[in-house]
Amino acid sequence: MTDRVTLALIAVFGVPLLLIAYITASEWLLGLLRIRRHDAIRPWLWLGPALALLALFLVYPALNTAYISLLNAGSQHFVGLANYRFVFTDATMLLALRNNAIWLVLFTALVVVFGLATAVLTDRVRYGSLAQALILLPMAVSFVAAGVIWRFMYDFRPAGAAQTGAVNAVLTALLPGFTPQAWLINQPGNTVALILAAVWSWTGFAMVVLYAGLKSIPHEVLEAARVDGAGEWRILARVIVPLLRSTILVVATVMIVTALKAFDIVYVMTNGNYGTEVIANRMYKEMFSVQDFGRASSIAVILLLAIIPVMLFNLGRFRSQGSN
Repeated sequence: MTDRVTLALIAVFGVPLLLIAYITASEWLLGLLRIRRHDAIRPWLWLGPALALLALFLVYPALNTAYISLLNAGSQHFVGLANYRFVFTDATMLLALRNNAIWLVLFTALVVVFGLATAVLTDRVRYGSLAQALILLPMAVSFVAAGVIWRFMYDFRPAGAAQTGAVNAVLTALLPGFTPQAWLINQPGNTVALILAAVWSWTGFAMVVLYAGLKSIPHEVLEAARVDGAGEWRILARVIVPLLRSTILVVATVMIVTALKAFDIVYVMTNGNYGTEVIANRMYKEMFSVQDFGRASSIAVILLLAIIPVMLFNLGRFRSQGSN
């Protein structure tokens, strides 16, 4: 208990005091040396601690992971690109890559569409704030908890038995003769079922971001379109969507990264069984179940390489917007 209190005190008081001391010492050193270009050096001194932490906790682990990916399971012998060959030839890995591609397209599209739809609709009703709060509520639930919730929602009992899963219970009540489905077992619909659970969790995030962009559109522009005789669907397609293009792209890129890293919901609901395996879950199994550090590291490197272009695209858009 004493050790924990000590660590907490160091984190709360020690780190800020250390940073203040570092900045004070840097300024004193710059003044003492009277360097002509001290204005050019000062930003690098201020960024020094952040860059050091970035190198220690991000750059070094990434490089070390890339190195381990070239070694065998126990990281004892050099095997070259054998682990990468496994990723692109193993049947389970190919299934995981295919499922991630489905996540990439379907999850991103559904979150953006539902987020935009809810943002537009809640902007036009008196109880919009309450509706937004309810739609945003799943974001307050951890994704592990969301997986547990939807696992019960998709629960299956044979036909004729009382359905404990909400989805089968509702469909059985509304559709006479409906046969209850094992949503998490039957392929290929089980992957779609997992994606819908993730969409439920992320739609609120997309709605909030797109709603902020929607409120930035001048009201006069929308009124002018209505005066010209444009219907609401036409206004949405020809006015709102083009003006929200940058915001939609930001949401889409965040969802693409989320789809590539999909793990929590898959792990909790199916653990990758019944043909629902994804890259991140396979990496976890190789690391902790099989204890093949080489293969796990190669999967991590491939996942990183897949995410980097998306991040660079986002950075490029931010820079272009800043220059404008």
